[in-house]
Amino acid sequence: MATLTYSRLLGTALLLGILAGAAPARAADLVVIVSARNPVATLRADQVAAIFLGQSVRFPDGTEAVPIDLRLGAPVRDEFYARVTNKTPALLKAHWSKLVFTGRGQPPAELSDSAAVRRKVADDPEAIGYIERSALDASVRAVLVVQ
Repeated sequence: MATLTYSRLLGTALLLGILAGAAPARAADLVVIVSARNPVATLRADQVAAIFLGQSVRFPDGTEAVPIDLRLGAPVRDEFYARVTNKTPALLKAHWSKLVFTGRGQPPAELSDSAAVRRKVADDPEAIGYIERSALDASVRAVLVVQ
């Protein structure tokens, strides 16, 4: 009987260890960025959502806004859309399918990683993107910290 109890405790301990290892890590800090040459200082989440969902093509000051996405399937992309637009990848796909089908818009251009997005945004004052906070440098300005 003592062996059975010991085996059960050991099994429970192993299961808890596995579950603890599978617990999701803390989400990365994300920032929405514009070029350091862009005059926009801050944006609200609803303004960023409108730009990335094709509902607005301009920054609040009236200048053109060109959104840059991370590649489809990137965890940072999924996290950004979940936090800023409250859309899952499936809802986002449906959203863009409808806009493309009706001729009312095209999804943002996609780049491979945060470094590529940062470089593109730094080079183009009209571009807006999102990256992990750790990828920030002086070539871009954070206009929104995604909570």
